[in-house]
Amino acid sequence: MFSSYIYSTRSTPSCKTSIRKHRYKQMKPTLSASSPLLRKARLSPYLFTLLSFIFLVAVLYGEDFICLFSQPIQLAPPPTRTNLPPRTEKKWEKLPFAIGKNEEGCDVFSGRWVRDESNRPHYQESDCPYIQPQLTCQEHGRPEKEYQFWRWQPHDCSLPSFNATLMLETLRGKRMMFVGDSLNRGQYVSFVCLLHSIIAEDAKSMETFDSLTVFTAKEYNATIEFYWAPFLLESNADNAVVHRISDRIVRKGSINKHGRHWKGVDILVFNTYLWWMTGLKMKILLGSFNDDVKEIIELSTEDAYRMAMKSMLRWVQKNMDPKKTRVFFTSMSPSHAKSIDWRGEPGHNCYNETTLIEDQNYWSSDCQKSIMHVIGEVFDKSKFPVTFLNITQLSGYRKDAHTSIYKKQWNPLTPEQLANPVSYADCAHWCLPGLQDTWNELLFVKLFYP
Repeated sequence: MFSSYIYSTRSTPSCKTSIRKHRYKQMKPTLSASSPLLRKARLSPYLFTLLSFIFLVAVLYGEDFICLFSQPIQLAPPPTRTNLPPRTEKKWEKLPFAIGKNEEGCDVFSGRWVRDESNRPHYQESDCPYIQPQLTCQEHGRPEKEYQFWRWQPHDCSLPSFNATLMLETLRGKRMMFVGDSLNRGQYVSFVCLLHSIIAEDAKSMETFDSLTVFTAKEYNATIEFYWAPFLLESNADNAVVHRISDRIVRKGSINKHGRHWKGVDILVFNTYLWWMTGLKMKILLGSFNDDVKEIIELSTEDAYRMAMKSMLRWVQKNMDPKKTRVFFTSMSPSHAKSIDWRGEPGHNCYNETTLIEDQNYWSSDCQKSIMHVIGEVFDKSKFPVTFLNITQLSGYRKDAHTSIYKKQWNPLTPEQLANPVSYADCAHWCLPGLQDTWNELLFVKLFYP
């Protein structure tokens, strides 16, 4: 759902989209003996009786009242078109794989982080052999584990626990695939780590074929796959290993280049965002990468992203069966590259951060708001029910959960870098176990309890 977000209703071509701030006020209903209400009660025996009854209930259940009113009341943003859920989801009363419904009126993406040592983490880093070395923070020297002990608690309900057995039984004889960039690969690996411990060692395997990685649960005849496509469309960054390209080019109308590998999948989880954020206009190829003379135009980030979203939805509508399959889209994963965004010390970033951002109104200062506007606009017109995993703001609070300097480095570090860890801290990717396990808990909820 989009209701966790606050948007400007004005669309702008730049990343500096305005945002309305709503002040949250804690309600404190109190009655004093000298209040005008009590003085007027003498004039009405009915009002006096009612107040007497309220007083009696307050005496009997005083602790419950204190607990109720001690919680801050979160006010929802105004119902602008961009923060409402896509209408396409409302057309489908029964979605495939659903076994129940979420509590009425509960937005699972609006809530707070609660420390929970009894149920976190779901697995140990050393027990899941599938985590790539770019995400194994403990192995690479992170001195504490605080980032592993936080549970997401929605304001108005509780999340059903992730049930690995139910998930595997649901996937029996089926394919599930994550499609996108390295952040979606992190979510994919987290998902595999949440499942693999209940599968016998000789009944599972992980193989990589160029852009495709396949985890197989043999007894279930099920596969959980990841496909590298950072733009979803064909691009010059499609090589699964060698793709660090600063001059990025995306080919218009090329969704089938990758889409042919997605056919036959029962559950698709898309993401694309980080690679679009060049700070410049996007280069769009109108012909083929094989053309001797290439025709390239430039579009704003928002317009280029809109083009990709429309292509993705057209592919989904043509190739997926809404009565048998499910499609998810994970929203933007925020970075924490500038500490001034959360009123931190200038010149710092996520390095050495071990606490959460407590400001409920916090939002990263990059292009996320304008991109969210594009997603809302395009998804609202979809004829296929795409479930939106709205992880952006809840992840924005987690400046503590990034890999920072605790990862395998692609290149040897210089003496200057070693002397200044802030200069090479990775504030985009996330340690595992950690935040991305919560993304998959939300995926689990939306799959079975939409």
